[in-house]
Amino acid sequence: MKVKKTLVLFAVGAMLAIGTAASDGGIKIGVVDIEQAISSTEEGKAAREEFARKQREAQASVQPLFDKFRALEEEMKAKKFVLSDEALYQKQLDLVELQNEIQAKGKEIEGQMQVDQRRLEGPLLAKLGEIIESLGKQEGFTMILRRGTPGVLYTREALDITDMVIERYNKKG
Repeated sequence: MKVKKTLVLFAVGAMLAIGTAASDGGIKIGVVDIEQAISSTEEGKAAREEFARKQREAQASVQPLFDKFRALEEEMKAKKFVLSDEALYQKQLDLVELQNEIQAKGKEIEGQMQVDQRRLEGPLLAKLGEIIESLGKQEGFTMILRRGTPGVLYTREALDITDMVIERYNKKG
């Protein structure tokens, strides 16, 4: 799958190179680090702080279950020679039930965190996309790639236009 994406990217690059070679201008490629752009804007910092707060709250909501699990586990270890087989079996069932509850709560929280992250970063990504497209047209870029995407293995720092994107975002905001 990654090989196909890489081949497609190289094919697109080759077509662009051939297409632009026929025109008067040369090829102008830019690279943007979206994560850095989000982290460098005031809105992005606020969104990341809000997301971190939500993560802490989620962790705090599941912590009592972890504490209860550890306490029950310690109690079972301490009393395993004193308890009857039936009582020991019941404690083991309680542990399994609590473990399942922790896993279910963890999956619920993980899903909610994904929704929250999309909700917080979605508008930022859309605004960044508009700015990048506008910048590309105004500055005559042939293509602008996202740093860290499949197929982009190396780029020179001179191609990085992240600071320009951040500057325009902050002006527009």
